[in-house]
Amino acid sequence: MPTRRLSIVLAEDSLLLREGLASILDRAGHEVRDTVGDGDTLLAVVRKDPPDVVITDVRMPPGHSDEGLRAAAAIRAELPSIGILVLSQYVADAYLSSLLETTTGGIGYLLKDRVGHVAEFLESLERVADGGMVVDPEVVRQLLARRRNDGPLSALTPRELEVLALMAEGRVNASIAEQLVVSEAAVRKHVGNIFAKLQLDEGLDRRVSAVLTYLRG
Repeated sequence: MPTRRLSIVLAEDSLLLREGLASILDRAGHEVRDTVGDGDTLLAVVRKDPPDVVITDVRMPPGHSDEGLRAAAAIRAELPSIGILVLSQYVADAYLSSLLETTTGGIGYLLKDRVGHVAEFLESLERVADGGMVVDPEVVRQLLARRRNDGPLSALTPRELEVLALMAEGRVNASIAEQLVVSEAAVRKHVGNIFAKLQLDEGLDRRVSAVLTYLRG
């Protein structure tokens, strides 16, 4: 069972995937308040009765371009306390960049294949609902492979970049330590060095700010 029951609005134009997602969420103990198939209906439903989290596909009718993403941006602007989990068929830097323009947390970007990893998907959903940021590991890997050695990230060591990439996946220190086969104390030291080198404000959620620096870098 989840740590808390979330109310969710689900937007996906594929009936098969929509019903599959709703079933997964229901079995996990969450409340799927509404399921919709287009961006305009998503906006209307959320405005009428705001949920804890919105899960939306990027592409939906009528244009099948970025209607879901634009609806998510409108929801974030009007109701910033709602968590937004965006699902995409493939890695698209433009979509990720749009999500990151104004966000301060409570946002997730997952590839649809990730839904098949049910435990990971549900964990990501709860992180987003709690104000965290989650980016699909495959997206992080592709970004890391293309990352140029310039900008604010150039001051980080290879190990610090590894830690920051795992933070971008939404991992906590214990999970990072397990993945890298190091102690939690070592991870805490790396995280502290990252904060210092990126000169992050004490008044901000520095973990989210570090991830944003990485993803925008």
